[in-house]
Amino acid sequence: MYHDARGAEARETRTTRTRPALCTALLSLLEEKPFEQITIREITACAGVGYATFFRHYTDKDALLNDFAAREISRLLAMTLPILYAIDSRASAQALCAYLWEHRKLWSALLTGGAAATLKAEFVRQAQHNAAEQQNTDSWLPGDLNVVFAVAATIEILAWWLKQDDPPSVKRMAEVLDRLVIIPSIARVGSTEKSAKRR
Repeated sequence: MYHDARGAEARETRTTRTRPALCTALLSLLEEKPFEQITIREITACAGVGYATFFRHYTDKDALLNDFAAREISRLLAMTLPILYAIDSRASAQALCAYLWEHRKLWSALLTGGAAATLKAEFVRQAQHNAAEQQNTDSWLPGDLNVVFAVAATIEILAWWLKQDDPPSVKRMAEVLDRLVIIPSIARVGSTEKSAKRR
């Protein structure tokens, strides 16, 4: 019994080491070439993990990308959602754009590569979950639509930015995000509060 517990613990430790190693390897390879050109053999070699071991954790490289993306999406959402409630939305938008630009190779692969549709769906799913926790029952908008709309629009704008041959600066994109998405989203929330007070 004790031996079985130790064996399970060792397997769990290997798993907790293997997944981050594969994610780190994928990130490193994304710095060199597009996702479509990366092979599983390259990922496992870079991670120092056996080829067969990869398939104990993931069915294919898209599954690895999606797992990695879910974590990155959580991180980006943690930066995105507070912008909708920020006092200085332009500064918050600039911080978000600066983060994305600093990690642009990764986010280019995530938002504009072959797994983009899946990743956008996951982004919206996580946003809906977060929005449900902050839902305003007095809103004229159905449910969590304001947050979902803002997040979806943000994704499309950021994906457009990453596809440009001559991309606008971080400062310019922060202005675009602020004026096109954030200010209207804040205005919708503000108008909700005003209409609630009039009742």
